[in-house]
Amino acid sequence: MTTAVVTTEAPPQQAGTSTPPPSRRRPPRPNRPVGGAGAGVLLWGYAALALVPLLLMVSNSFRSNADLITEPLGLPSPPTTASYVEAWTTGSFATYFGNSLAVTVGAVAISTSVATMAAYALARGRSRIFRWLESLFLSGLMLPIHLAILPIFYLFDGLGLVDSRLGLMLMYAASGIPFSIFVLTTFFRQLPEELEEAAALDGATSWQTFWRIMVPLVRPALATVAVFRFVPIWNDFLFPLVLLRREEKYTLPVGLTTFFGENATNYSAVFAGLVITTVPLIVLFLVATKQIVAGLTAGMAK
Repeated sequence: MTTAVVTTEAPPQQAGTSTPPPSRRRPPRPNRPVGGAGAGVLLWGYAALALVPLLLMVSNSFRSNADLITEPLGLPSPPTTASYVEAWTTGSFATYFGNSLAVTVGAVAISTSVATMAAYALARGRSRIFRWLESLFLSGLMLPIHLAILPIFYLFDGLGLVDSRLGLMLMYAASGIPFSIFVLTTFFRQLPEELEEAAALDGATSWQTFWRIMVPLVRPALATVAVFRFVPIWNDFLFPLVLLRREEKYTLPVGLTTFFGENATNYSAVFAGLVITTVPLIVLFLVATKQIVAGLTAGMAK
């Protein structure tokens, strides 16, 4: 009995052919920041330099007035909180803080609410009159509000709003509407109109569609507008100085002037007042940083 052995051999390679070497691809390079390490060093250096006045302000607020006069750049040894107590109680900073908070929050709330409704109407309007209205609102960005302080004073005097926190609030709210409309109109135009059509099919009214669907989608833009309006109103000095007469209605920037006298100045209380004025802004930026970044970068990534 014979058995056949079958062997399989690979066919010989043809002459003149060779196996190509495996391709060597370079691994992708990691994305590096523009400028490299040099730019990073410069930015960190600038950040450290910008923190020096802030640290000096906080350090001097824990020193006595006598130590500040004799050694302006010294360290608090020992630290004392007497300047904060004096600023908050004797200096009436509790009243000034409440006035600033009421005026700023009220102005931002009114301005943002009015601008949100106006921006939605301008973004969805098809008529030519909406374009004219948008151009009219945006023209307000070209006029610095501080140049109109004299007409505003005469207008408020005729309306009986001089020395009124409500009048100051309304003035700030009106001055912030052009910027808010400019930002919010762009965001509303990026939202697809199919959302409104779907809401209409589900039986939602125009008002329900606006508040329950469209407004939540532009929340980053609302946070950005609110923060960018909160800071200049909180720090403004000129309008409260001109439009307010009585000291119990002063805001924080104007209230700081009460520590400056003709013959003497309470520097430690001034630094304590500056810290009290700055803390709410720092807290606001820490809380709203995520929303601010989302609002500023929306639409940049595909």
